[in-house]
Amino acid sequence: AVDVLLELPREARLADAGNAEDREQLAGAVVDGLRERLLQAPQLAVATDERRIGVAVSDPSATIARPWKTLERGRSDADAVALLRTTIAELAADEAVGCVVIGLPRRLDGSDNLQTPRVQKIVAILSAQLAIPVVTQDERLSSREAEERLSLREKDWRKRKARLDAAAAAVILQDYLDARSPSGERGE
Repeated sequence: AVDVLLELPREARLADAGNAEDREQLAGAVVDGLRERLLQAPQLAVATDERRIGVAVSDPSATIARPWKTLERGRSDADAVALLRTTIAELAADEAVGCVVIGLPRRLDGSDNLQTPRVQKIVAILSAQLAIPVVTQDERLSSREAEERLSLREKDWRKRKARLDAAAAAVILQDYLDARSPSGERGE
């Protein structure tokens, strides 16, 4: 599993805190510190479909998303989860991962489509297995936006298709990052 470590100075250990009120206050400070570190760690996003999983990562400041890779997935959701765990561990070996953002498929009117329950199941399994937050982000029109962006640089549709899932994951992650940006500015 991916572990997130928070280094605490010796004087900030819960065992060293005096009374229950001090321990509660220190625990709150630890949680706040961990939350802040996670928000400043790179984020990872996933766009999944029947055949492929697109993966994107953010920069260390969690400001700008970029496509990372496209994975061929197995037929079962368990295979997809195992593949995602391996991919997350691969990234976490180099640096801490603050959050996993999974694109949640919806119809244009916002209602669930046939893929929504399947993705929610993957989110539930990953959430139970990872020590970092796993959240969903609306992925409506992300593939369309990714296709438009790719078509500006790549005229060959075969090459675009090979990169589409990772590009869609980058769109999903950028939407997530922009929604949490204090300034509300869109990073591109």
